[in-house]
Amino acid sequence: MHSHLNDMANHKSALKRIRQNEVRRLRNRYYHKTARTALKILRNEEDKAAATEQLPKVISLLDKLAKKNIIHKNKAANLKSKLTKHVNKLA
Repeated sequence: MHSHLNDMANHKSALKRIRQNEVRRLRNRYYHKTARTALKILRNEEDKAAATEQLPKVISLLDKLAKKNIIHKNKAANLKSKLTKHVNKLA
């Protein structure tokens, strides 16, 4: 966590912007980390039924991240495609 007391900004609006940026940075980091964990769990899933059930949830998660610009929309698309292939390959 950064200290806001010694930041260079002097304007009220700039100080608020610093506070907002920090909150958003942490929130985005949390979303990103959660998504990575979800991806890892799905990738390591061996059971087709469980994987098929998880896939839509993970896809919706990726879509939300892409919508909020936390990850690029093409990256989301690539991940969705790869995961779908992975799930379909499971016996």
